[in-house]
Amino acid sequence: MIAFDTVTEGDVSPGLLGFLVVAALGFALFLLIRSMRKQISKIEVPSEAEARKAEALKTEARTAEAHKAETRETDGDGGAD
Repeated sequence: MIAFDTVTEGDVSPGLLGFLVVAALGFALFLLIRSMRKQISKIEVPSEAEARKAEALKTEARTAEAHKAETRETDGDGGAD
């Protein structure tokens, strides 16, 4: 005869509680990943051309500010002597 009950009295199995815990963790992971994808899709990443243009504008502004500061120093020193 074939024994259908392969678990002996000394064996320990996770049972229903173990299955429910693993299922709950899987469902929580599913919800977290879905939320993460939603949040990431809201991020607007500028294109490479826009990034280069912004960097050029920053550099140009720094150069103009440095030139103004240099001009002020030169004008201030010349009149003070």
